Amino acid sequence: MRNTTKITAAVLATGALTLGLTACGSDKGDTKAKASDTLVVAATAVPHAEILDYIKKNLAKKEGLNLEVKEFTDYVTPNTATEDGSVDANYFQTQPYLEDFNKKKGTHLKSVAVVHLEPLGLYSKKVTKLADLKKGGTIALPNDADNESRALRFLAANDVITLKSGSEATATPQDIAKNPKDLTFKEVEAAQTPRSLEDVDGAVINGNYALGADLKPAKDALALESTKNNAYNNVLAVKSGNESDPRVKKLAKLLTSPQVKKFIEDKYAGSVLPSF
Repeated sequence: MRNTTKITAAVLATGALTLGLTACGSDKGDTKAKASDTLVVAATAVPHAEILDYIKKNLAKKEGLNLEVKEFTDYVTPNTATEDGSVDANYFQTQPYLEDFNKKKGTHLKSVAVVHLEPLGLYSKKVTKLADLKKGGTIALPNDADNESRALRFLAANDVITLKSGSEATATPQDIAKNPKDLTFKEVEAAQTPRSLEDVDGAVINGNYALGADLKPAKDALALESTKNNAYNNVLAVKSGNESDPRVKKLAKLLTSPQVKKFIEDKYAGSVLPSF
């Protein structure tokens, strides 16, 4: 029995060593192959997927990057898919939203490139000037914490409301100190804010969703967020630990290239602004 045990242990040890060596060899091979594997990136349609599609069609091949773009219509799935490895990276969100998501969801996402800014805007199908918003009207806001506080700061900057001092960073409708027009605020999913225009007097809409709804922020917004000292740049993000992935580095380089800067400026005419 003792002899059998010793032989079995020796065989297991040899097997483990062989497996370990094989695994090391596989890791090396996987790392080598990784640079040529397809990079799958989650993105919302406009402008993120459009910018990525431009890169895929015009720039990626020359850089040796195989790029696949997966479109999403919400602000949650791209992050959870990046966290669980369903996709390799995402491009749809601002840095503050990423940080808030990590904190609340326990994810480990990290920005690897700052790409563009989409000015937040207030839109309406009922009035054409900010001053004409009716007393007692309803304004739709994005319901996620980061975009809602951003929307309220934006309304305060345009003298629609006044926020309680010190509440700005995490403002909710309960932090409104003055509301001269006695407006009601309706919290809806960010992706649904353009649709809400049929039912409300105005809606604060993120730039990508405005563009996706065929709104032209530079022309159609009653008020548009200023780019000056704006922290809400959109970023390319990966799960922490994947920052050195050679495919990610290639995409980060292309997203901040002169060609992409010109594409953004020409296509969006001020409704999307390059941040590099």
